[in-house]
Amino acid sequence: MLDSSLREQLVSVFGKLEKPVELLIDNSSHEDHKDLLEMLNDVAETSPNILVKESGNTSPVPAFHIAYQGKPTGISFKGIPGGHEFTSLILAILNTDGKGKLLDSLLVDRVRRLNKGITVQTFMSLTCENCPEVVQALNLITLAHGNMKHEVIDGGYVQDEVQKLGIQGVPSLAGNGKMFHSGRISVLDLIEKLEKTFGIDANASAEPAEPVNKNLGHFDVLVIGGGPAGASAAIYSVRKGLSTALITEKIGGQVQETKGIENLIGVTYTEGPQLAAQLNQHVASYPVRVLENRRVKTIKTEGKIKTIELESGEHMVADSIIVTTGAKWRELGVEGEKEYMGRGVAYCPHCDGPFYKGKKVAVIGGGNSGVEAAIDLAGIVREVVVIEYNNELKADRILVDKLKSLPNVSVITGAKTEKVLGDGAKVHQLEYTDRESNKLEKLDLDGVFVQIGLVPNSQFLKGTVELTKFGEIITDEKCRTSVKGIYAAGDVTTTPYKQIVIAMGEGAKAALAAFEDRMYDHA
Repeated sequence: MLDSSLREQLVSVFGKLEKPVELLIDNSSHEDHKDLLEMLNDVAETSPNILVKESGNTSPVPAFHIAYQGKPTGISFKGIPGGHEFTSLILAILNTDGKGKLLDSLLVDRVRRLNKGITVQTFMSLTCENCPEVVQALNLITLAHGNMKHEVIDGGYVQDEVQKLGIQGVPSLAGNGKMFHSGRISVLDLIEKLEKTFGIDANASAEPAEPVNKNLGHFDVLVIGGGPAGASAAIYSVRKGLSTALITEKIGGQVQETKGIENLIGVTYTEGPQLAAQLNQHVASYPVRVLENRRVKTIKTEGKIKTIELESGEHMVADSIIVTTGAKWRELGVEGEKEYMGRGVAYCPHCDGPFYKGKKVAVIGGGNSGVEAAIDLAGIVREVVVIEYNNELKADRILVDKLKSLPNVSVITGAKTEKVLGDGAKVHQLEYTDRESNKLEKLDLDGVFVQIGLVPNSQFLKGTVELTKFGEIITDEKCRTSVKGIYAAGDVTTTPYKQIVIAMGEGAKAALAAFEDRMYDHA
C-alpha cells in the first residue's frame, strides 16, 4: 500500500522513536478490515518500535487503538486513516513517544485541569482539508490530559451516528451524545470549548507548573501574526540583525484554509497547507523566537517601549511592533446562522460539499471566493444558487463566465439575506429580501455556504491605533500606524487588494520601515 518513496520517508521519520508504540486492531467482519490491517502492517514495517497487535475487541467497522508501552493512550481511529488523515496517524505515533511538536507547558497545565473521563468524537472525511488540524490538536490534548479518550471517526462508516447527531459538515466534534462544534478551530479556542463543554476538575492543582505571569523578554521587533505578511516581516527583521519574536495562533494564518494557489508569482501551483509549511520552515531557518498558540490581550505604549500582554498571562516588551494578524471569514450575522452551523450552514465548500451530493444549496456572496465555491459545488450538488447583495457579481470576469456556463447554477442579485430556516435538525429554507421590490422571498434548499469576505483581526488594537469603521488598521505608504513604533501589514490593514503576494511584500516593507526608523532614532 505504501510506495517506496513514502516508505523511505517513514523509515527516516520513525527513526526517532525510542520506545514501542502499539497499534491494536479490532477484529471486524467489515470488507475493509483487510485494507486497514495491510496499511498498519506497512507502517509498522518502517520501524521496529511500531507493533501491530490484535486488541481482543470486535468492531462492526475497521478500527484500531494506539497504546504506548502496553498502556492505552486514549487515541483510536474508526476507519482507515488514509488521504489527508494519513499524516494524523503518523503524527499520533510520533507524539505518543513524545516526538514532534507538542503542546507547551502552559497549555498542558490548562488541559490537565479538564474533568477526567472525557470522550470526544471527531467526525471527519478523508477529503476534508480542515479535519487533520482538528484531529491532530485533539490527539495532542488527549496525550497531555492523560485521562480522556479521542475517537477519530470516518463519517462514511457510521452514517447512522452522523444522521442521529445531525452532522452536515466536517470536522464535527461530539461528546455526551451531542455535537458541540463543527468546522475549523484553533487550539486555543478548542481548549476553551472543551472547558465549557466538559468542565474543570475541582480537584485539579491550582498551581501551574510554569509561572503564569512570565516575562518573555525584550525584543527589538515583535511581529504579531504568522501568515504570509508576518513570516515576511519576521524574516526581513532578523536579517537586519534585530532580535525578533513572532506571536501567532498558528503559522500560515488564513493561508491554511486556501486550497489552490495559482497567482503567487514564481510558483505555478501550490496549496494553502503546503505554503504554510514552507513559511514555517523558512522562519525556523532564522533565529526568530516563535510563540505559537498565543493571542495578544493588550498593548501598552510608554514612550519608545511597548509592553505586550498575552491572554496566557505572559508578557514581553519590544521597541517596535509589526501587526500582521490578517482577517477571518465574515459571518452573515442573521437569525439561524449559528444555530445551524455544521447542520446546513457551512463556510468551506471543499470540506463540506460532499455532504450535499445531489442536493440544492445556496452560496452567499458574488465575489471571487463565492463564485469559485459555486463552481466547485456545481460538480457535486444537484443545484447551486448564488445570492449576491449588489446588482451584479463582483468576481473576475473569467470566473463569472465559467459560472454562467454551468447548467445547474443560477444567480440572484440585489438580494439581502435575512434568515436561515430549519426544522431543528437541518436547514431547509433561506429567506431574503429582493432589494428592488422590497419583497420577502423564500428559497427551499438543503444547505447554505457563506462566502462574503473577511473581517480584520484587529479587536485587540481598539483604542491603541487608528482603525477604519470596518476595523482595518490605517497605515501610510511605509506601513506606519497612528502610533510611533507600531507598524501593520497585510489583510488587517487598509492596503488594497487582499492577496498573498501583496501581504508578503507589505510585511517586508513594514520590517524595512521599522529598521529605517530605528536607525534614524539612534543616529
